[in-house]
Amino acid sequence: MKIGVIGAGSWGTALANVVAANGHETTLWAYEPELVAGMSATRINHLFLPGIELHRGLQYTGSLSEAVQGAELVLLVTPTQVMRGVLASLQTEIDSSAVLASASKGIELGTLCTVSQICSQVLGEAAEQRFVALSGPTFAKEVALGLPSLIVAGSTNQVAAHTVQAAFSNPVFRVYTSDDAIGVELGGAVKNVIAIAAGISDGLGFGHNTRAALITRGLAEMKRLGRAMGAQDATFAGLAGMGDLVLTCTGDLSRNRTVGVKLGQGQTLEAIMAEMRMVAEGVKSAESVNALAQRLEVEMPITQKVYEILYGNKPARQAVLELMSRDLKPEQA
Repeated sequence: MKIGVIGAGSWGTALANVVAANGHETTLWAYEPELVAGMSATRINHLFLPGIELHRGLQYTGSLSEAVQGAELVLLVTPTQVMRGVLASLQTEIDSSAVLASASKGIELGTLCTVSQICSQVLGEAAEQRFVALSGPTFAKEVALGLPSLIVAGSTNQVAAHTVQAAFSNPVFRVYTSDDAIGVELGGAVKNVIAIAAGISDGLGFGHNTRAALITRGLAEMKRLGRAMGAQDATFAGLAGMGDLVLTCTGDLSRNRTVGVKLGQGQTLEAIMAEMRMVAEGVKSAESVNALAQRLEVEMPITQKVYEILYGNKPARQAVLELMSRDLKPEQA
C-alpha cells in the first residue's frame, strides 16, 4: 500500500516505521523543517525518538500534499487540538477512497469532538464511514524497538478496520479489530486524564493501594462516559480501555503520569509544560473530558478533580480529601 503518516512525534514516527518495515510505501510528514532534514540525513528522529534508527524505506516530507498524494491509507498522529486545522489543509488533497486512521488521543477543546467527529465535520460525513481509531497499550519507544505490542483498530466499517489491521500487523505488532470506534477513541482520551491522577498520587507519596483504586475507579468513569456516547462496555475491558489505562498509569515512559508526579511533588503546571518537548494530551483532555461529562451529565469525580488541580489551583491533597469524603454508596461500574 501507499501510506501517508501525518505527524512525526514519537508515536507517529514509531507507527510510520512499523508500516515501512512491513514493506509499504510510507511517507512521514513533519511540521519542523529541521526534523525533516535530520531524518532524511540520518534516519533518526533526534527530537522525539532519539537513538533509534528508522527503516531505510521510510520517506520524509514537510509538504502535507506530498505526504498524502496517492495514499490509500492516511494515518493522523498530530495533537488533537490542531487536528481540525491539519484536516482543513488536507481537505482537497486526500483521495476520496482513502482509509482515514487516527492514533491521536484526545477530545477537542470547545467543540468537545472526537477525531472521528472532526473528520466528519471537515471532510464530510462519508469520511467518518472510512475512519479507523487506533489505540492500545503502546509506548512509542517500545514499538520502535520492536518489542511485542498489541493494539486495536476500531471502525464502523470492518473493511477499513481490516485494511489497517493488515497494514500494521507483523510478528511483533499485533492488531485486533473492533466495531466500536467511539469506544476506542474515548478510551484513549480518558486514560490520559486518569494517568495524571495516578501520577499525582505517586508524587504525593501514596502507595500501590491508591494507584490501583484510581485505575479501577478511573475505568468506571471511562465506562460511564462511553455509555452516554453509545460505546460498548466490552471495549473498555480490552486493549483500548483497561490495557492502555494500566500502562499509562504505571509506566515510567508515560508523559501524562510524569506530569502528575511533578504536580504531586509541588511543581506548577506552567513549569512542567515549559520543560516538556512532547505533548501530554491529558492536560488538555482534562478540560475537554470534564466539560463533556458535564454536558452529558455523567459523574466523573476523578476527572473533575484533575481538572480542578490543573486549572483551578486546587491543592492536590485537598482534592484527595474531597474524593475520599464523597457520600458512601454501593460500588457501581
